[in-house]
Amino acid sequence: MTTPATRPTHGPSRRTFLSAGIAVGGGLLVGVPLPAPVLSKDRPAGFAPNAFIKIARNGTITLTMPYVEMGQGTYTAVPMLIAEELEVPLAAVTLEHAPADDMLYRNPIMGAQETDGSLSMRAAWEPMRRAGATARTMLVAAAAAEWRVDAAECRAAEGFVVHDRTRRRIAYGDLVERAATLPIPQQVTLKDASAFTLIGRPQKRLDSADKIKGTAIFGIDVRLPGMKIAAVMASPVLGGRIASLDDSEARRVTGVRDVIRLDDAVAVVADHWAAARKALDTLVVTWDDGPNAGFSTARLKDELDAASQRDGVVGDEAGDEAGAFAGAARRAEATYRLPLLAHAAMEPLNCTVHLHGGRCDVWVGTQAASRAQAAAAAATGLPQDRVAIHNQYLGGSFGRRAETDNIVQAVSIARRLDHPVKVVWSREEDTQHDFYRPAYHNTLRAGLDRDGRVTSWFHRIVGPSPLARWLPPAVQNGIDPDAVTSATGPYQFPNRHVDYVRHEEHAFRSGFWRGVGTTHNVFVVESFIDELAMASGTDPLEFRRRHLRDDPRLRAVLDLAAEKSAWSEPLPPGSGRGISLLQDFGGTILAQVAEVSVQDGGSFRVGRVTSVVDCGKLINPDTVIAQIQGGVIFGLSAALYGQITFSEGRVEQGNFDSYAAVRMIEAPRVAVHLIASGEVPFGVGESGTSGIAPAVANAVYAATGKRVRQLPVTSDM
Repeated sequence: MTTPATRPTHGPSRRTFLSAGIAVGGGLLVGVPLPAPVLSKDRPAGFAPNAFIKIARNGTITLTMPYVEMGQGTYTAVPMLIAEELEVPLAAVTLEHAPADDMLYRNPIMGAQETDGSLSMRAAWEPMRRAGATARTMLVAAAAAEWRVDAAECRAAEGFVVHDRTRRRIAYGDLVERAATLPIPQQVTLKDASAFTLIGRPQKRLDSADKIKGTAIFGIDVRLPGMKIAAVMASPVLGGRIASLDDSEARRVTGVRDVIRLDDAVAVVADHWAAARKALDTLVVTWDDGPNAGFSTARLKDELDAASQRDGVVGDEAGDEAGAFAGAARRAEATYRLPLLAHAAMEPLNCTVHLHGGRCDVWVGTQAASRAQAAAAAATGLPQDRVAIHNQYLGGSFGRRAETDNIVQAVSIARRLDHPVKVVWSREEDTQHDFYRPAYHNTLRAGLDRDGRVTSWFHRIVGPSPLARWLPPAVQNGIDPDAVTSATGPYQFPNRHVDYVRHEEHAFRSGFWRGVGTTHNVFVVESFIDELAMASGTDPLEFRRRHLRDDPRLRAVLDLAAEKSAWSEPLPPGSGRGISLLQDFGGTILAQVAEVSVQDGGSFRVGRVTSVVDCGKLINPDTVIAQIQGGVIFGLSAALYGQITFSEGRVEQGNFDSYAAVRMIEAPRVAVHLIASGEVPFGVGESGTSGIAPAVANAVYAATGKRVRQLPVTSDM
């Protein structure tokens, strides 16, 4: 991996065709073409390289990684694709973080250099394999030319090209210069799945050893010569400004070098964090809270409720929902609410900046390097090619490190200094100045016939649109596709109506959160489906089976979940099982069954979670299991405790004492069962988070008879 203090080497500028040539320092450099991005507003006419493999003369294979590692296993799964096609052991592939370059390293689905949306493996699957196969084909051709034999007689194996008839073999490193001069093959043959030796088999994560030893470098670990540390305090009310500042005590703290006042924040720069933090606590700041001073959670609720009375923009419609509802044998209606949520990643936000010699170097862990580069350039007034982003490991993100506010703030502080500065946010600062998962209001109604089948489905979603800020062209005719995703679940309803009422607030910032729109809608849909099952007197699992779309994968997942969770076996009194089912993230299907038991005093405990997932082609099964397990714990924390509230414009939560996470003693046993299907992988990083809340809420109902229509689970019990 690159070290934080090393300036990354930018890739080649050939951006519209498959490229190969001698890399800096010698060796073979291979780029791979990608199709035009699905969501990009300005689609290029040709193709843009995204991933590059460099094979040095000494045989070292380096992958410049276009995606970032934030705990999801990307830095193992993507090299597996390269190593599989290149016919080398996984351990032979080394990695370096990609520099900011929206053309070379863009995600072909999103059209920008981003790691989000459970898209990495879906985007990498074919291009990365093709990059490896291209390099392999060229190396084999180089060896065949040297031996003056037909390339069809040669094969690649373990980092060598082998000619079986004459028992000759030559290492990749000895072939790179000849290979780099050969014509680039326009067509290459990818390995058949039956020949895979890595893909589909459990692999140890390449980043684990350094993380266990503590030698992995995250953004917060960056060290530079002459660097100072800054602690910051921003206005507690969004839009507020500093009215007055007394920093006399702070400047007397040993180790303090400067106190920097911005419009909406103040930073203390010191030799180390302890001095910076101690001095920050002595500041006497008077804030002009601005127009959002009176904002509260109660006001937010009232405004969402009022907005729900408006007709929305239609996102999905079929048949005559209103007529079918009016004529239904049974009718059900419900309102579901979800709160604001913080990201609360393990590593608080941080950013190191050095402005020198007409350039700006930024060391940070970011999900969107090119977006970070553009933001830093705008804050400095420098051209983007004078701003270098040195990406690092991310200590969690869940969408938060796709934003650039802390980078802009750090650059603003660094502009006033003649040395590098690392700006670190406290946990409280991180929690109280987040881009929160939006709060949503949901209105639902459904009609049932005499046989207990759903004849009509209505779902109105009210909330803001982070996608409109991130990617305006994706929001067409007022419909945010993320807001309405999964709004009818994996079910077939003959008469349905889904609409969306966009309601924006200006007292806080909303953003993407692990699971995006699916997390919100799966809770609502799967909880209401349970209500309908109860109304029809049908077992909840059987009720779902009756209404599934015609997809054998859905039935296979649901049936295995019933088997592995022992769904039909009775539980002790005071206990209950709940189920959820989702299909999203490109095609991933996940069923989750939670078991809940009521404790003394009326509290409850989630003791066991059974998950069955079909995410298409399995690349590293261990990673899939880990992602589902981690998603369950992350989603369970939000389901049980997650809630950001406002009073007088201020966030009331700060550290983990007031914004809690599930602790080890509370964690359920999580069993994950995999079903492999199809020829391509689907997204898995956010699925586990999306399905756990409704499974738990439905289990609470089964155990207590109390229906949960608002999160966190205990908020209305």
